[in-house]
Amino acid sequence: MLIAAVSGRALAASARRAGYVPLVTDFFGDQDTLDIADGRHVRLDELERGIDENALFRALEKLSELRAPLGVVCGSGFESKTQLLQRLAQRWRLFGNSAETVAKVKNPEVLSSICADLAIPFPECSLVEPAAPGDWLAKRKGGAGGSHIRSALQAQSVGGEIYFQRKVSGTAVAALFLADGERASVLGFSGQWSLPTPHQPYRYGGAVRPATLAPRTANLLSAAVQRLAASMSLIGLNSADFLVDGELFWLLEINPRPGATLDIFELPERSLFALHMAACAGKLDTTSRYPDGAKASAIVYAENDISSVPALDWPDWTADRPTADSAIKAGQPVCTVYACASSPTAARTITDERRKMVLAWMSGSKS
Repeated sequence: MLIAAVSGRALAASARRAGYVPLVTDFFGDQDTLDIADGRHVRLDELERGIDENALFRALEKLSELRAPLGVVCGSGFESKTQLLQRLAQRWRLFGNSAETVAKVKNPEVLSSICADLAIPFPECSLVEPAAPGDWLAKRKGGAGGSHIRSALQAQSVGGEIYFQRKVSGTAVAALFLADGERASVLGFSGQWSLPTPHQPYRYGGAVRPATLAPRTANLLSAAVQRLAASMSLIGLNSADFLVDGELFWLLEINPRPGATLDIFELPERSLFALHMAACAGKLDTTSRYPDGAKASAIVYAENDISSVPALDWPDWTADRPTADSAIKAGQPVCTVYACASSPTAARTITDERRKMVLAWMSGSKS
């Protein structure tokens, strides 16, 4: 199975558990990705510029020469590249949402209109700068991960095609769900947090499951996901981002592809990749639930340029492990850290401690 994403390790690991041979292209080529793919990997260049169409096709064609692929599964990085998704679907079978569906989901005007029809709260959006920008955010169309979000007062720094969304209050909660084009099954909810910088105040920091939600609120969010999935004909693994304040909530966006919480929701008895493939074929699993206890993941970002990553005996609570001697620019991901605990609060606390440990290991490798 061809796997294409900004980072393909989590998809590749889940695909391997499901019995597939992953053929991976991404921007990192981390050591564990190479191990999972048995070296069947092509690294993309220039993360800051995003996925280049020609480079991607060269990588996928090269991988296709190694093993005849059943098709391609796309992770993050394609939200604003629907023409690229269309071209991929013409060359290989695309297991996931179509280019047309992704374009609809990531269009804020379309999503706002659908939410209004479905009585799902959605923050006011505008394509023109509002009169009181201090109460608004500026976002890039098709953006992901939070790094592109700014105050509307700093809209010029977002880049790309932007839109404005009125600020609302609440706690960030994401729903991971499966869909078959008509129905949806919520696998679980995660609480999410930012790891801000002066220039990226909403940069994604990590997630923990389960989210702390009252049963009624969880039911309301699940019902909203059901209506959205049916209305937009979503298939496979997707996620929906909400802000929750008691029983009040707002949908912020839908991520129409497997996302950042794959690892913390991976099932002991069956891989999420297998569930994704089944849902794409119209076979929706409605029985799987995530394991007991809590699990958190957090991204470790380089605080300074790292000229040469040291050779480490990486602990098993890390993933996306950079190869020894590789260089990492300040602000780029170093790796991912995990923690299991009896409560979400404890799991998040441990991941933060482990994030600091990794940064300490890197501190002697600054340029």
